[in-house]
Amino acid sequence: MGIPFRENLILWDEVKNLLVADVVLSLAFTLTLLGGIQSAIASPGLLVYLLPMMFIVVSLSFVLHELMHKFVAQRFGAIAAFKTSLTGLAITLISGFFGFLIGIPGATFIFTDKFTKRQNGIVSLAGPMTNFVVFAAAFAIGTLLYHGFLPNVLNSLNPTGPTFYSTPYLQNLLSITLFISILLAFFNMLPIFPLDGSKVLAWDGRIYLAVIAVIFALLLLIIPLISLIFSLILMLGLAYVFSAFSRGILLN
Repeated sequence: MGIPFRENLILWDEVKNLLVADVVLSLAFTLTLLGGIQSAIASPGLLVYLLPMMFIVVSLSFVLHELMHKFVAQRFGAIAAFKTSLTGLAITLISGFFGFLIGIPGATFIFTDKFTKRQNGIVSLAGPMTNFVVFAAAFAIGTLLYHGFLPNVLNSLNPTGPTFYSTPYLQNLLSITLFISILLAFFNMLPIFPLDGSKVLAWDGRIYLAVIAVIFALLLLIIPLISLIFSLILMLGLAYVFSAFSRGILLN
């Protein structure tokens, strides 16, 4: 028996929401890497080079993260769907125009009154765990195909650098995927409501600390300690913006 027409409409609406969020976040990430809209206009070739790459990266790192929240929540009997926010999409895009990123295009909303702390923690952990899988896949493929892959990851995060164009397209794609996947896991595991970390911490502090330790270890494979500390401070600020947004201080 086919899915009823009404359910088809709901499913298609969610697919459109995911696609819109994917496109907007991909463009915002691209503009951020380029240093803003002025740099993008000055280097249209780089924009064309990066945009499809970022669409793949965001699909792997962000869309799969959100879908895994949905699928695991549904396994526990909840209703779950990804929904964009017009305000969040605007903030995401505008921040990219100025060369930095506040990526809050939307979120997976879960509707249930039966979740235990354990179930809520597992659903929340599913997203960052997906980022771990993406990180591991990019790391394995990159290490297998390219000598000195890991030490050169930072070069791929600088599109205006002297070695970017001379690096194979796939290597740049894998490097950026590696970085963004673990960066999203890092951001989402901050213990600030409604981020995933707050719910994992409420469920089991030992699991939370173990996941955070792994994230820090993986980040230190890519970036220096001082950059990691700076990123932590920046992410905490962004997390508070996202928290305020989710609580209705920033309205659609």
